[in-house]
Amino acid sequence: MPIYEYRCSACGHQKDHLQKMSDAPLTTCPACGAESYAKQLSAAGFQLKGSGWYATDFKGSTGASPKTEPTKSESPASTPCGGSCACH
Repeated sequence: MPIYEYRCSACGHQKDHLQKMSDAPLTTCPACGAESYAKQLSAAGFQLKGSGWYATDFKGSTGASPKTEPTKSESPASTPCGGSCACH
């Protein structure tokens, strides 16, 4: 069950509530009784750890140095595109 963060706009009371996704949102503040208790947007409460796909399949996320562009002194045939594109 997810944990939702609520805040009362009348008194500023803030509290986390464990609710089912199908439960109706809370509206009554437990501190002041006002009908201004609403869910807040908050960061997800999980971390990705280890060497899974998210660490290895995104360009530049592995910590390896980025590929360098060929210098102008290199011949077009020695570039990855073989000199057939407009980048040289």
